[in-house]
Amino acid sequence: MSEKVAIITAAGQGIGAAIAKELAEVGYKVSLLSNSGGAVKLAEELGGIGMTGSVTEPADLEKLVNATMEKYGRVDSVVTNTGHPPKGDILAISDEDWHQGLELLILPVARMARLVTPIFEKKGSGAMVNISAFSAFEPSLSFPVSSALRAALAGYTKLYADRYAEAGIRMNNVLPGFMDNYPSTPEIVEKIPMKRYAKVQEVAKTVRFLLSDDAGYITGQNIRVDGGITRSV
Repeated sequence: MSEKVAIITAAGQGIGAAIAKELAEVGYKVSLLSNSGGAVKLAEELGGIGMTGSVTEPADLEKLVNATMEKYGRVDSVVTNTGHPPKGDILAISDEDWHQGLELLILPVARMARLVTPIFEKKGSGAMVNISAFSAFEPSLSFPVSSALRAALAGYTKLYADRYAEAGIRMNNVLPGFMDNYPSTPEIVEKIPMKRYAKVQEVAKTVRFLLSDDAGYITGQNIRVDGGITRSV
């Protein structure tokens, strides 16, 4: 493949770091952001750009995109990965926590899309993948903020995909189930048809495919990588 450039947020560890490594392995130049020093360290290993900042800060996202354009002169792909929103009993969740969830799960995608879409339009192509969660379509009382707002992300993604499909720009969501970067419990494993947690590398490989030209006719979709734990069809 020709050398492409990918921006990945929350890339200091876990799924974000696995995606960065997967893309670098197949030839991408990577530009990474995390709120710890992890993205900077990983970027040094991968020969890319690493910055410390937050997905909830518009200025940090803009700085990341500008730095990427200054160094590479292009952006081909973006992976928006974020942290986990507040949890709690549904009526005990405060307005502040709901707003925090919005800042964490929806606005980073919308803000990043505003930044990179003109770049994509100019070059006539581009792809975004947002890391969501299986609870987007099977809401769980254990994750009320995540469940509600990731469903909203699915709506945003479809609207964006419809708006920019003709311009050669795609957006999809990946919905992981339980991941091996968290401790497993027998109770949860028993609910998963595959009887194991997902490897972060499995999610990373799915993202790599969705960003590739091989997935050129896939847009506005929510791809579950959950071992079959969701029951809806």
